[in-house]
Amino acid sequence: MQTALYLIPCPMGETPNEQVLPSYNFEIVKNIRHFIVESRKAAVRFLISLDKDFPIDSCTFTELSEHTDQKADLSKILLPLEKGESIGVISDAGCPCIGDPGSRAVEIAQKKNLPVVPLVGPNSMIMAIMASGFNGQNFAFNGYLPVKNGERESKIKQLENKVWKEDQTQLFIETPYRNQKMLEAIIKTCRPESKLCIATGITTDQESIKTKTIAQWKKEKAEIAKIPTIFLLYK
Repeated sequence: MQTALYLIPCPMGETPNEQVLPSYNFEIVKNIRHFIVESRKAAVRFLISLDKDFPIDSCTFTELSEHTDQKADLSKILLPLEKGESIGVISDAGCPCIGDPGSRAVEIAQKKNLPVVPLVGPNSMIMAIMASGFNGQNFAFNGYLPVKNGERESKIKQLENKVWKEDQTQLFIETPYRNQKMLEAIIKTCRPESKLCIATGITTDQESIKTKTIAQWKKEKAEIAKIPTIFLLYK
């Protein structure tokens, strides 16, 4: 096993590991004792789901999340790797470092010329593009849009204009409890012929991925409240 910074995907929701993760991942993870995690609790739960006897007490966990100060000194976060011991990066759901603070650790590894190895696993953004029917050669992930009314609609209109001018699929997300407000803003703001794909609960038993025009969405109620959802705009 190569000594490296391993980017370790985990399931989304309650999806069984074997449904979305190759067995090779566990062969790697079982040899790692240092972890950079979005939250310790979620990481421990994931490791125990891989092996109920995983030696948690022998592991170190360094939290790196959205709450970590942007000015925090992370210069020593990869010290075990520099000493010859592998480190794993684990997000709370899906692939780490995609819309995830773990990318700060990878940035440091790249600057220090330390090996980085991404492992295979579920990525809701890529899977949503795959199933949307939209342009998969030119797309942009925009993360969270502004929450305030007016600012949110302005951003949606800006993204819709990019769709039509640059032939670029636009992806964005929202905190699940605000999904309905986001959908209402999209329907109110976008032109009737624009297309919207709503990808909800990907890989879970609540999965639903539907593409319709804005005009069609006006006539259909989407049940997306409190479920992780990705919104995709295209023409």
